[in-house]
Amino acid sequence: MAAFFSLLRRIYLTVYNWTVFFRWAQVLYLALKTLNESGHEHVYSAVEKPLQLAQTAAVLEILHGLVGLVRSPITATLPQISSRLYVTWGILWSFPQTQNHILVSSLVISWSITEIIRYSFFGVKEALGFTPSWLLWLRYSTFLLLYPTGITSEVGLIYIALPYIKESDKYCIRLPNKWNFSFDYFYAAILVLGFYIPGSPHMYTYMLGQRKKALLRLKRE
Repeated sequence: MAAFFSLLRRIYLTVYNWTVFFRWAQVLYLALKTLNESGHEHVYSAVEKPLQLAQTAAVLEILHGLVGLVRSPITATLPQISSRLYVTWGILWSFPQTQNHILVSSLVISWSITEIIRYSFFGVKEALGFTPSWLLWLRYSTFLLLYPTGITSEVGLIYIALPYIKESDKYCIRLPNKWNFSFDYFYAAILVLGFYIPGSPHMYTYMLGQRKKALLRLKRE
């Protein structure tokens, strides 16, 4: 019975990883094609739907960790997925004024290349039980450049959105109301920006540690 469930787990994770891989590949293709043909102002409109689908699908990875399907720690997975979902839905989708900024292009390219490598890495690992050394190197090395460009783009887009957030009053809850509760989305966005200050160096240091372990194992093999 244990072997049967192990097989089901591998099949499910293989299908999941390759499905999301192809969605991110679509995002990258559309982004590069649009950049070449129309300019960065049109990148978001070209990638919006596949980007939203690919990024939202990552919520399943939190569930995978919670139920024990994967060994990735929730403490590392949750902050990264949450911040990306916030930028995808809470900034870009919610405030169209940010959608034609050049940082959208750097964001989408950084995210998509990272995820194409990551999902192919896990897809091959689940399907074959091992990964080629070159793919393992890419998985644990490309973040050295792509993580800073992705984070810079995320922070930049949140900052750019601040005036529009304040002006629109969107998602705010004002007193008086029956719940006797108030919420200001503008200050919530500033708080999110504040989380990036300790969070980004922590995540980068964590990934450097993971890289060191992975490449050490690769060297021994």
